[in-house]
Amino acid sequence: MTIDQFNFAGKKAFVRVDFNVPLDENFNITDDTRMRAALPTLKKILADGGSAIIGSHLGRPKGVTEKFSLKHILKHLDELLGIEVQFANDCMGEEAAAKAAALQPGEALLLENLRFYAEEEGKPRGLADDATDEEKAAAKKAVKESQKEFTKKLASYADCYVNDAFGTAHRAHASTALIAKYFDKDHKMFGYLMEKEVKAVDKVLNDIHRPFTAIMGGSKVSSKIEIIENLLNKVDNLIITGGMTYTFTKAQGGKIGLSICEDDKLDLALDLMQKAKEKGVNLVLATDAKIADSFSNDANTKFCKVNEIPDGWEGLDIGPESEKAFAEVIKGSKTILWNGPTGVFEFENFTHGSRSVGEAIVEATKNGAFSLVGGGDSVACVNKFGLASGVSYVSTGGGALLEAIEGKVLPGIAAINE
Repeated sequence: MTIDQFNFAGKKAFVRVDFNVPLDENFNITDDTRMRAALPTLKKILADGGSAIIGSHLGRPKGVTEKFSLKHILKHLDELLGIEVQFANDCMGEEAAAKAAALQPGEALLLENLRFYAEEEGKPRGLADDATDEEKAAAKKAVKESQKEFTKKLASYADCYVNDAFGTAHRAHASTALIAKYFDKDHKMFGYLMEKEVKAVDKVLNDIHRPFTAIMGGSKVSSKIEIIENLLNKVDNLIITGGMTYTFTKAQGGKIGLSICEDDKLDLALDLMQKAKEKGVNLVLATDAKIADSFSNDANTKFCKVNEIPDGWEGLDIGPESEKAFAEVIKGSKTILWNGPTGVFEFENFTHGSRSVGEAIVEATKNGAFSLVGGGDSVACVNKFGLASGVSYVSTGGGALLEAIEGKVLPGIAAINE
């Protein structure tokens, strides 16, 4: 069932959204992108004459805490939806059930943070540091058993289930996957955002127009091994950049000064280079770097060969040679995946490389390429540089997107498709 095929008139929909938005010290929302992304789904339900029971998490609470209460976002949600959204102070209990039951067509109810309950994630809390294996096993069993009742209760509020939270699709949590079992295939569906995410990931991994180029940034090779290995079976070009550059450079005998490096992954880097060669993948690494004499925006800087970084200096971005080489590969591509910046883009003096990659992707997209940008830092990059509208798709999912690229089946997607 798709959301467009379903008529919500007279129906109550449990909608799992991702309203895990950043808040400042006064609980003001500093970026409402995730809330705005869910609006088409919520508005469709309300416009049909349905009512929406909205569930989300906020942060990583270890119990009930004021800091992570969803009541902080209620006023802004009212403004975005143009109605007064009701609020249940607890996602469980009589109040939530009564308010859900009393909802009228066109009305919405926001439940309190689902993660205030350990049952949402299915992980025990409050275990002593010196807990025995038996105690840990017993606690895990107990929370798993109570998770069933928790999930059943959430499902009881509604006639249908809509998952619009791609950002948590890689988690087999109560509200993102387990709840779907309480609805038949005609009463569970993806929301519009989730639909778009699933299609974009499928297109970049399975409907490939070549050449296919992936740009993988980030500081650690260890966190990207499975992604890189999966991509080596799919891409024509793999640009490895960011902090990972220096592990690859050192592995080849280069001098990297104080640059970030995983010394225990040097053999792995060489192994990945060998695999790329065997598979005929063009593995592109930086040849020069913008280096600094301290990890600071105000540090002294200069450019040098990436394998000739002096002692006391560290690479914080790529240099002009590498920018040109990366851009050439990107502009010649028809499918592009970007995950991870080229340097410490949070510092204004080290944004140039990431900006040049973003601009090259925009140019390739204008010339007919399909481009998918995903992962928190890459998304922050394209938003910071005002380039988001120039790429084909900007994914809201960090971990979910990365696991999809690794080739893993995401529980939140599988639960709807079952």
